Amino acid sequence: MPGSFTRSFRRSAAYILWTFALLPAQIVAVALQLGLAERIPRFYHRGVCRFIGLDVARRGEMSPRRPTLFVCNHTSYLDITVLGGLITGCFVAKREVADWPFYGLLAKLQRSVFVTRRRGKTGGARDELAGRLDAGDNLILFPEGTSNDGNRVLPFKSALFSVAERRPHDAPLTVQPVSIAYSKLDGQPMPRHLRPLVAWYGDMELVGHLWRLLGLGTLTVEVTFHPPVTIEAFGTRKALATHCHATIAAAVSAAVHGTPPAGAGAGGAGVEG
Repeated sequence: MPGSFTRSFRRSAAYILWTFALLPAQIVAVALQLGLAERIPRFYHRGVCRFIGLDVARRGEMSPRRPTLFVCNHTSYLDITVLGGLITGCFVAKREVADWPFYGLLAKLQRSVFVTRRRGKTGGARDELAGRLDAGDNLILFPEGTSNDGNRVLPFKSALFSVAERRPHDAPLTVQPVSIAYSKLDGQPMPRHLRPLVAWYGDMELVGHLWRLLGLGTLTVEVTFHPPVTIEAFGTRKALATHCHATIAAAVSAAVHGTPPAGAGAGGAGVEG
């Protein structure tokens, strides 16, 4: 199994120092509702990508409209850092994340929206998401509801797509599918048996998994911003969810097999890593 104790230690130390260096500024920015509360997280996540060896290859054009609902597949806790360094927005997280030690605090400081995804409880979540959209906040949603093994995309839960029926500022909400795939290790295609070193799912223990991951070499992660859509093109939230899933699943499959899908133009490969 690839990995280096020295590398894990060095990257862990850099991550901790970087986090605690920016933490006070973000606490103040959130408390005072300053514009910096949106900009600091992007700066922070870009730094984390560099410190822990993530080379982010971005393709496609990000929606410039506000608000936009970014719909993404979910493989690892690394997705937060990768997407957070690219998108100015708030993550939609399950309610339990708010109570996690340390990472719950970081999620709150990024103004994450915590929702209960149990059946019958999505109405309140929809209202909270709608309020953020009406205020002009971009949202980043993982509609699988959990992380996967990095080799496939799990079915999307369509319930939260109901927020796409909103018309903030009397215009259809822009929804942009975004695919994320960890495709290479030290410049070489990552074989299937190594992807669990990056993917975090099931009952994997977090601290040990993170320590082993930090000991790896340089990870290439491909992020593709697919053409934005609105629910008006599909009629129902289920049809919208199906379209987003098909688009993202095809891109992830192509990325892990080393054949990026046609039509995804280069958009600054490696600029964030």
